[in-house]
Amino acid sequence: MVQFQIKVDNDIPASNQLFNQIRFAIASRQFPPGHRLPSTRQLAMQTGLHRNTISKVYRQLEDTGLVEALAGSGIYVKAQGHEGGSKLTSPTYDKYPGASNIVKRSLDELLSEGCNLKEAREMFLSEIDWRLRSSARVLVTAPSHDIGIGELMAQELEPALKPLNVQLVPLEELNQVIDQVTLGTVVTSRYFIGQAEEIAAPKSVRVIPVDIYDYAQEIQLVNNLPKGSYFGLVSLSSGLLRATEVIIHSLRGDEVIVMTAQLVETYKINAMVRTARTIVCDQASFGAVKAALQIAREDIIRPPQIVCCENYIGAESINLLKRELGLG
Repeated sequence: MVQFQIKVDNDIPASNQLFNQIRFAIASRQFPPGHRLPSTRQLAMQTGLHRNTISKVYRQLEDTGLVEALAGSGIYVKAQGHEGGSKLTSPTYDKYPGASNIVKRSLDELLSEGCNLKEAREMFLSEIDWRLRSSARVLVTAPSHDIGIGELMAQELEPALKPLNVQLVPLEELNQVIDQVTLGTVVTSRYFIGQAEEIAAPKSVRVIPVDIYDYAQEIQLVNNLPKGSYFGLVSLSSGLLRATEVIIHSLRGDEVIVMTAQLVETYKINAMVRTARTIVCDQASFGAVKAALQIAREDIIRPPQIVCCENYIGAESINLLKRELGLG
């Protein structure tokens, strides 16, 4: 940090001493463009000057065009012209190191394609505006006959996409909701992407598919089950249960007896905890399975192993979606 010294016995007023020292620090690039000047409190402690005197010096520097005040942020050294090709500087660029190189590289690529600066500006602004409008609302959609899979997606996306509004919409109602909302992004599983795009594309609303969790650990668990084992599946989604049952049968055939239950099918869950060796459930169903096991515990010699799958959507898919929506 640059140290400023004020000579109280000097004929030059203290404010002029500080003004000239800061101006020299800027001219010599000890304070480069975009650099945040010390607060009036910091300089008062360093120099012994009153904060009002320092504020007056800062106003003088601003009047000369050397610095600029950003409300709620501080006083910053202004960039003069193109600064000889130096990196772009501002409080925002300081916050994201490397950002200026990304911006300049993207701009150079556009210019190399033959567009001019005005056209490049329009492209950047258009893309930013599009993403801002698309982020206004997230519409999670799935068919009514398997709305449970939509509930799973919405439950996982709500905390991940805060502060965006996440709304679950049956696929059959998507057309009507888009007409009312106009702004937003439709999110769905790849299983339903074709139907969702057919509805949303004519209305210039983008659709982003999410990839499901790979269930590698759960598949390994199924492969290791002894022959004749009863294996339980509990989920909000009837479609997920059907698909999983088919996959397990393809892996083990009749070696494993599969029992399935939706969250609302309490009687099936109660029977499952008494019979199954292992039960795999989604996060929404975990509480119901644990409750059923607690009730039946006295009647069970060997309680089943309960495995809760905390994710339906793959973690990388959520990260990609967040970037698309401008959340990181």
